[in-house]
Amino acid sequence: MAVFRPFKAIRPVPEYADKVAALPYDVMNSAEAAEMVKGNPYSFLHVDKAEIDLPAGTDLYSESVYLKARENLDKLVSDGICKQDEEAKFYIYRQIMNGRSQTGLVGCVSIDDYINSIIKKHELTRADKEADRINHVDYCDANTGPIFLTYRPQTEIAKTVSDWKESHAPVYDFVTDDGIANTVWVIDCPETNAKIAKLFADVDYLYIADGHHRAASAVKVGLKRREQYPDYNGSEEFNFFLAVLFDCDELEIMDYNRVMKDLNGNTEAEFIEKLSDKFEIEEIGKTAYKPENAHTFGMLLGGKWYKLTAKEGSFNAADPVEALDVSILQSNLISPILGIDDPRTDKRIDFVGGIRGLGELERRASEDMCLAFSMYPTTLKELMDIADAGQIMPPKSTWFEPKLLSGLFIHKLK
Repeated sequence: MAVFRPFKAIRPVPEYADKVAALPYDVMNSAEAAEMVKGNPYSFLHVDKAEIDLPAGTDLYSESVYLKARENLDKLVSDGICKQDEEAKFYIYRQIMNGRSQTGLVGCVSIDDYINSIIKKHELTRADKEADRINHVDYCDANTGPIFLTYRPQTEIAKTVSDWKESHAPVYDFVTDDGIANTVWVIDCPETNAKIAKLFADVDYLYIADGHHRAASAVKVGLKRREQYPDYNGSEEFNFFLAVLFDCDELEIMDYNRVMKDLNGNTEAEFIEKLSDKFEIEEIGKTAYKPENAHTFGMLLGGKWYKLTAKEGSFNAADPVEALDVSILQSNLISPILGIDDPRTDKRIDFVGGIRGLGELERRASEDMCLAFSMYPTTLKELMDIADAGQIMPPKSTWFEPKLLSGLFIHKLK
């Protein structure tokens, strides 16, 4: 049974919400972040990527960066740009992109639920990326970016959210430069907040959709606080971390495509001949091919598009991980033919989120790469089935859009 509780969010006063809200720290580099904040001293990137306010060449992981993040967060509050709610509340957060909406509930989940696998994972984390966010949370004494969680449909929760939206005005309603509408409602009724918490107590599991490193880091800071305060009773804020919970029917996973630098010593003819052992191959021509079904792939090679279909027996359909398209491509082509055994570290492969379109694959294949694959998206059902089985997805299996903005909700650890 999942623990989900309201909290006293630090959040922008309404007139500054669109100026504070920013894309998450891990979707841009420092130079891009510095460009994004020009003319906007209130952007939350000053907190999430505080190196932009320090001299060029500053080590991204130096203590000075985390101290600057804390200073900038404190300044948002002291300058009256952000203010903490006096009572614990849930919040409704809706995003609309290209006509499709997703609506989630903002609150805090339990670090014990993460440890005990009530909150289920499907990805491995890297120690270096964890260390960065551990320091950021620790120095700021706050969760500054929400974890993106999902759960199986719950009729009563959906009705409660819908009823509140229909009968109350939003506190924030703005459109970002990329055309995504962001709307927030504050649930300021104690009875409704108590009802939501009670409804989630009947939800068996929550699933991390995106934010594995942020979740792991938040939990480790919580455990660190428990060591610092051995008399804790479990109700302290450091026992919980910030999350947005979405009914899985609200979400859509986009394709996560692949580009490769070379053919591992093969000619184009030799490469295609080797493919034919595990794939049916159909030449499409110059028109970009986007897969319409699972177990099919678009391939761009030598300026031509091909449709690949995995042959029967080339994968174990009964295994939820092996049956993923990303696994089929990795096991039957990327590893044995191209010699790329660890796609997380090999510099000969790169990944392109579906939000960029197939045109980006064509550009990359003609500039710095020679081979590209368009993928059929992983489904939410596949993600949850793999998490339920206690298994791990291959790297770069999912791409979620739109991204949850940072800065609209901050959870202080005390």
